[in-house]
Amino acid sequence: MSTENLQPLWQPDPERIAQAQITRFHAWAAEHHGAPTEDGYAALHRWSVAELDTFWKAVTEWFGVHFSTPYARVLGDRAMPGAQWFPGATLNYAEHALRAATTRPDEPALLCVDESHEPRPVTWSELRRQVGSLAAELRALGVRPGDRVSGYLPNIPQAVVALLATAAVGAVWTSCAPDFGARSVLDRFQQVEPVVLFTVDGYRYGGKEHDRRDTVAELRRELPTLRAVVHIPLLGAPAPEGALDWSALTTADTEPEFEQVPFDHPLWVLYSSGTTGLPKAIVQSQGGILVEHLKQLGLHCDLGPGDRFFWYTSTGWMMWNFLVSGLLTGTTIVLYDGSPGYPDTGAQWRIAERTKATLYGTSAAYVMACRKAGVHPARDYDLSSVQCVATTGSPLPPDGFRWLHDEVREDLWIASVSGGTDVCSCFAGAVPTLPVHTGELQAPGLGTDLQSWDPSGHPLIGEVGELVVTNPMPSMPIRFWNDPDGSRYHDSYFDTYPGVWRHGDWITVTSRGSVVIHGRSDSTLNRQGVRMGSADIYEAVERLPEIKESLVIGIEQPDGGYWMPLFVQLAPGAVLDEALLTRIKQTIREQLSPRHVPDEIIEVPGVPHTLTGKRIEVPVKRLLQGTPLHKAVNPGSIDDLDLLHFYEELARKRA
Repeated sequence: MSTENLQPLWQPDPERIAQAQITRFHAWAAEHHGAPTEDGYAALHRWSVAELDTFWKAVTEWFGVHFSTPYARVLGDRAMPGAQWFPGATLNYAEHALRAATTRPDEPALLCVDESHEPRPVTWSELRRQVGSLAAELRALGVRPGDRVSGYLPNIPQAVVALLATAAVGAVWTSCAPDFGARSVLDRFQQVEPVVLFTVDGYRYGGKEHDRRDTVAELRRELPTLRAVVHIPLLGAPAPEGALDWSALTTADTEPEFEQVPFDHPLWVLYSSGTTGLPKAIVQSQGGILVEHLKQLGLHCDLGPGDRFFWYTSTGWMMWNFLVSGLLTGTTIVLYDGSPGYPDTGAQWRIAERTKATLYGTSAAYVMACRKAGVHPARDYDLSSVQCVATTGSPLPPDGFRWLHDEVREDLWIASVSGGTDVCSCFAGAVPTLPVHTGELQAPGLGTDLQSWDPSGHPLIGEVGELVVTNPMPSMPIRFWNDPDGSRYHDSYFDTYPGVWRHGDWITVTSRGSVVIHGRSDSTLNRQGVRMGSADIYEAVERLPEIKESLVIGIEQPDGGYWMPLFVQLAPGAVLDEALLTRIKQTIREQLSPRHVPDEIIEVPGVPHTLTGKRIEVPVKRLLQGTPLHKAVNPGSIDDLDLLHFYEELARKRA
């Protein structure tokens, strides 16, 4: 992509720039902390990475972070991995998330929407009361700081209450969406050994009810550490034997008690996609998430008490955690539980209209699907409240930018953002005071020294390189669960460039400081904005007796689409007929999710490996993208080079 895309698609007007919280923060930081006064965002960003300690101190002061015990210094140790943030400080994430209950008790904290698309409010005072009641009940069940509490839940208000009550107690939250099969959930929850499990009897999706009682029974059998199971009757089924009923735990009028925990005390566990084995259990801290999300949501997304924040997500994706953190800025958050395209492709626009969302976030894939389906948001919906449409999950193609500009509003702030589960935040994206250029993310985030590097570790401008972050961010993992010596954490991000975070994305930093994302530089699958692991698919498919081995690849297409073929090597005597194709798809859908089902299933003579027996996903992906064989792979590292000619030939045919 050319970086000489000089004419902006959108430019904020002077009034919007003046009113943006980041503008007021900049002026205040200049007065109180020596931030530069000239040269706008670029100068503020340079200062934020050069004076990292001062910048983060300023963030905590600007947002009124309440430290019940003061910190000794901002950064005790800058080394990555292992940076120590605000040593000595104590605080509580949930206490900050519920602060608006004291000033705006009767306004909505949550707007809850299902497939009927009728919003139902939960006020700040009601949210605080339920959190207080549930936190007291968790303590009565023996839940203590550091214990793990899990949710097998859709995007419903009970999930938010459960997360905040868990954080209030100082316990550690972790969740999966109910469209995950039992094996996928157990691969995650068994690692962290939860003591409480919140579950539903089922969920509604695409106009149908999906019963999950059998899956819940299997989870209970396979999680021996559980001391309590809490039943939420979303479809109306009675609580199974031995389970507690949600309503019994949340009816008391109890003032919440917020455990004051160290800054680096674990808040939640998120999971990587599991590309090479079990998903990594990523632990992020109460304080790190608090300050990172205040910065990201308050300054970059420009959210505050008058806003309504809707992001289409599920509890199995980091964007759900990010959405919940909208509460930190006093923003009303919109929870949508249902299909993104029910009853029609325009569903999300209808929800944005009915909830009067000011910031509406979705996947790039949804935007492109709307474009393809001929949806006309501005014609068919009243989107006058929407100030910003944000996208993530995969790069938004230039056509997506132009479609939003043409079909939603010319004066629309389009924020394509990019980050990761690993930091539960954005490396680059939204800046309310900067222009938007087609196909580009506006800028790296404050405090984030994002660069594009070549293989030797030299920074690149205007050329494709590896996305790296050269200084610590507060929301970087404090550790992985069950990684006692930190080796798995180190190998995930720091094995390529010692002491520097390498994320696994190809990017270009343009001469004007904007960022272009080109997709993954590794083999992680990224379907409809959700990262998935190939290992899950291999495990499911290769249980079938007809399949000897398989290989799955995901490739970003020039039109913004995503092609995910599954290559299968058949067992002797097996035939890839319609019956087997159907069974493969059905197995994947049932054991994993509909999202894991490949676009195509292709028979291959064999699956190539490294000499140590690892399937070579990245070289095959490069071949299918048109990279010549001698550049796509080191021939000396492959067990059977001839097998690669099949993929080379397939790439030629597709081209």
